[in-house]
Amino acid sequence: MPKQYTQTGPIARTLELVGQRWTILILQELLRGHRRFAELKEQVEGIAPNVLSDRLKALEDYEVVERRFYSDHPPRAEYHLTPKGHELGIVAGALAVWGAKHLSDDMALVHTECGSRMNVIYHCPTCDTSVKGAGVRLEYQDED
Repeated sequence: MPKQYTQTGPIARTLELVGQRWTILILQELLRGHRRFAELKEQVEGIAPNVLSDRLKALEDYEVVERRFYSDHPPRAEYHLTPKGHELGIVAGALAVWGAKHLSDDMALVHTECGSRMNVIYHCPTCDTSVKGAGVRLEYQDED
């Protein structure tokens, strides 16, 4: 079961899901296209099968992944990211950019087409402009 945080904000709620050990690494592999249990087990080095099952179930419960059966006998499934799961790719990308910049001398997140290093930015769709972190805040929105 995911850790329950006493804080109620969106970061604490998100950490209830992706803050558990292995979860973000499983997400990384799903983003890379690995969908079958055996593939995920192989790619996420060191994860125990029961932990992988547990994390996949939690991702399924949060509707981040959906399980699709490709064999009835024996039952075998693939795990596919939902649109909600694909949105978490931005979070994984931000972690990769930060880690490559501050913790790794030989890694970078690069643009597939041109090979340039990537930045993660905030973008305001109304103004159609990039916004620095100091120019954003998290606030409650009234629901109309």
